[in-house]
Amino acid sequence: MHALIIEDEYLIAALVEDELRSLGYDSFDIVDTYTAAIAAAERTCPDLITADDQLVEGSGIAAVAHICTAKTIPVVYILGDPHQPRDLLPFAYTTAKPFTLNMIAEAVANAVDQAKHHRAVSSATTGL
Repeated sequence: MHALIIEDEYLIAALVEDELRSLGYDSFDIVDTYTAAIAAAERTCPDLITADDQLVEGSGIAAVAHICTAKTIPVVYILGDPHQPRDLLPFAYTTAKPFTLNMIAEAVANAVDQAKHHRAVSSATTGL
């Protein structure tokens, strides 16, 4: 499974990658800008996205919104601001910095479940 990690702090990105490896993800794109996130998602559609808000250039939240306009991809926002809105996408889950590896694992499981539910609801309403 492929994950897109949108994070501009190398140490945090490395910690997230290590935890995702333990959860079965085996390929990664790690990017630190809005533009790089869009390009990475176009190259290889991710099975999961983790994203920070504040990037070197742009916003991870804006990148996810762009990437997920036509696809339901599980998303975990890893945010430094505890007041960040939590209803960013119906198939996203948030966790705050600082985080534990258990928090990441729980957030990934919740995001994957929410994405499955969102796909099922969308299929039922569209008849697909």
